Amino acid sequence: MYSNKLIRVEIEKSEIPWLKVFTQVAHKEFSECTVEEKSAIFEALDVIEKEMLSYYKPAKINIASFGNYVPLVHWHIMARFEEDSFFPEPMWGEKQREAILNLPSFATFCENVNHFLKKQLDKGA
Repeated sequence: MYSNKLIRVEIEKSEIPWLKVFTQVAHKEFSECTVEEKSAIFEALDVIEKEMLSYYKPAKINIASFGNYVPLVHWHIMARFEEDSFFPEPMWGEKQREAILNLPSFATFCENVNHFLKKQLDKGA
C-alpha cells in the first residue's frame, strides 16, 4: 500500500479497517530501530489514526505491537466499531456477534492514507 526506505504499510484483511506498519529492516525489537525508523513509525501511525477517525468515525482506534508469530517490528492499527464482531473484545478475542457494518469504501480510505503518508513522510526525500 505504502512504502519508503524506512517503513511499509500493509493491509490486514478484516471486516474492519486494519493496517499494519512494518520497518523495512527486519528488526526483532523496537529498541533495535534507528531514531529515523522510530520517527517514521510514529508519524505513520499518527497519519493513519487521524484519517481513520475522520473517514470512519469509529468508536475507538486500537494500536498494538505484537510480534510472537511474526517476530518483526510492526504495529497494528484498526478502527473499532460497536457493531463489529468482536467489540469490545480485541480482534484476536472471542467473537461477540455477527458484524453489522456499513462502512465507506476501504479502497478510498487506503488512497487517502497513501496520499497523506507520501505528503508527510516523503517531504524530505
